[in-house]
Amino acid sequence: MSFLSSFLPNGRVAFYHAPKSVLLPRKNPGPGDSKTISLAELCKASTPSTCRLNPLLFNGHLQTAWTVIKNDDVPVYYRRWRFEANNPNYSGTFEVDFVVRPYDVASVSQQSDENRGLPSRTTFYTEKEFAELPSDDSKPMLVVLHGLSGGSHELYLRHVIAPLLEQGWEACVINFRGCAESKVTSSILYNARATWDVRQMVKWLRKIFPNRPLFGIGFSLGANILTNYLGEEAEKCELKAAVICSNPWNLEVGSLALQRTWLGLEVYSKTMGDNMKRLFERHVAAVEKHPRVDVERVRNIKYLHEFDRLVQVVPQYLRQSV
Repeated sequence: MSFLSSFLPNGRVAFYHAPKSVLLPRKNPGPGDSKTISLAELCKASTPSTCRLNPLLFNGHLQTAWTVIKNDDVPVYYRRWRFEANNPNYSGTFEVDFVVRPYDVASVSQQSDENRGLPSRTTFYTEKEFAELPSDDSKPMLVVLHGLSGGSHELYLRHVIAPLLEQGWEACVINFRGCAESKVTSSILYNARATWDVRQMVKWLRKIFPNRPLFGIGFSLGANILTNYLGEEAEKCELKAAVICSNPWNLEVGSLALQRTWLGLEVYSKTMGDNMKRLFERHVAAVEKHPRVDVERVRNIKYLHEFDRLVQVVPQYLRQSV
């Protein structure tokens, strides 16, 4: 593949940023270097100047399909903890996966029935282990938000985490309610404005790890949630920096765009609609308690925007037109 790529033009690398970019202090400025560098200049300096893509994956659609069928593995190990929401307006629980060193998953899985059915290389902390989690170390820590109906097990997410672990980072993944085989304990799930679990988790991390610099990264719907969180927190935000990947930004525009083409409607919208229906069905016992959720109508939908109409309109429930 790489041999064929050498005969094709390189992909175009472009940068878009505000006229004035934030200035950052240089760690080790060289002779003649200024003591600061703009964020835009730092991004350019850190990005390869060429982008050689697989010649058989010549557009975004093929690249997206390839991520589904690609059969490689990035072994990242997790221990999970279930948090009780501390805001009565958004009652329920959410589950967070903390990245840990490799361990004997089969042996640990036998310690609790709750470990059954969890994603690969994921088990719950025991209460004793969780109580030992606080630390005064100053390791950088990444808070990760996944896409629409994914979770900590997603390959793209592990590709980001793995190299950071080699550099001494810590990381955790906030699983949206019901995702990654997490339990749903109320009729409140998540949406693009569902910043409540993120806010609670970041505050908890700051308390438990007072010396760790905290960073965030979000993908797709998770990128939209993270963007909303950053805007809501503003100057109070505990994250030192955040990376937003593939943010749909305007969800209504994205939803309408999916409905305008055959590929958008019959491939993307249908696939995402099916994913949401499976998530809904796994947790129907909890969700059907909401008086405005019509379970049978949801079961009969085909596309993502139909799921939105039936579920998103329920107050405090689910918004994901991406």
